[in-house]
Amino acid sequence: MELFTKAELPRSGIKIDYTRKLAFFGSCFADNISSKFESRKFAVLANPFGTVYNPVSIARLLRDLADGKVYGEADVFEDRRCGGLWHCWGAHGSLSALTRESCIEKLNRASAGAREFLKQADTVFVTLGSSFVYTLKETGEVVANCHRQDPALFDRRRISVGEAARSIQEIASSLREIQKDCAIVFTVSPIRHLGDGTHGNNLSKATLLLATDEAIRELSSEGSPRTEYFPSYEIAMDELRDYRFYESDMVHLSGTAEEIIFERMVETYCDKATGENIVRVEKFMKGANHRIQDSSAPATQEFLKKLKEQAKVLELQIPGLRLNIG
Repeated sequence: MELFTKAELPRSGIKIDYTRKLAFFGSCFADNISSKFESRKFAVLANPFGTVYNPVSIARLLRDLADGKVYGEADVFEDRRCGGLWHCWGAHGSLSALTRESCIEKLNRASAGAREFLKQADTVFVTLGSSFVYTLKETGEVVANCHRQDPALFDRRRISVGEAARSIQEIASSLREIQKDCAIVFTVSPIRHLGDGTHGNNLSKATLLLATDEAIRELSSEGSPRTEYFPSYEIAMDELRDYRFYESDMVHLSGTAEEIIFERMVETYCDKATGENIVRVEKFMKGANHRIQDSSAPATQEFLKKLKEQAKVLELQIPGLRLNIG
C-alpha cells in the first residue's frame, strides 16, 4: 500500500561522482542543496554572487561571467542610509563593502573565481525561486537585490512564461559558452514566497514550471546536450506535503526534507558505487566533526592520527575525493 504520492524522477544521462565539479546558482534552496554535496566533500561552487531568485537576474549574471565582465565604478552605488555601504544591484549584500574600491574588488574576485570554476564544471544546477522581478524606474534594469532601498525606486511585476523561458535559454547559452560540455539541471525551489500571497506564489511557481518545460524542450530540439529538469518542487509538494517537513515558519523546508530531496538527487545522478562512497564519506565526516575537548590529550592525538590514516585510505579508494584532513 502506498501512503503518499511519489514524484517521478527523471531518467538521466547525467552522472555525478567525486571526480566531478558541481556549480549551483539561484535561490536560497540552491545554497541549501549545495551544502549537502559540500558536506559530503564534493567539489562545489555555490552562488558566488549570493542568492538570486528570478531567471532574468540569473541570466544577466551568467551572461556577465561568459563575457568576462570587469566590474567598475558604474556597477556600484553608495547607500547613504546604511553608514555609507556600497552595493551592486546584481549581487547579494554579502558582496557589499564600506568603500567603493572594496566592493568592486569583491565583485571582481567573485567573478574571476566563478569563471575559472565554471570552465571546469561538469554539472551546473540552476534553482529558480520566483518569477516576480524588481525593475529600477530610472534605468529599466531588473535588479537581483533591492538592498532595502526605497520601494518607490522600483516597479514590481511578474514576468511572462515567454520572458522566463527566454531567460532560461540564455542561462544555458551562457554556461555553454564558458564550458561547452557541461550538463545543466534546472529546478524550481519548493520554498514558497508568501509575501506574494498564496495565489500569487502559485502563479509565480507555475510560470517558472511552464517556462522551464518550454525552454528545455526548445533546447532539446536545437540539439543542446544534457539539459534536464529535476523535480524538487514536486517532491516537496507531493511527497513531503505534511507540515512535519517544514520549519516553524511553515514556509521553509526542514533539514529532514532537504536531506530527502538530496537523497532523490543521489538516486538520479549517482550510480550505486558513488552512492556507497557517499555513505562512507558521511560516516568518516561524522567522526572528523567530533568535538575535541583537549587537543593535547594523548587520546586525542591518537584519535587524530587514526583520522588522518582513514582519510588517506578513503582518498586512495575514492577517485577525486579530497578530505583535507591535517
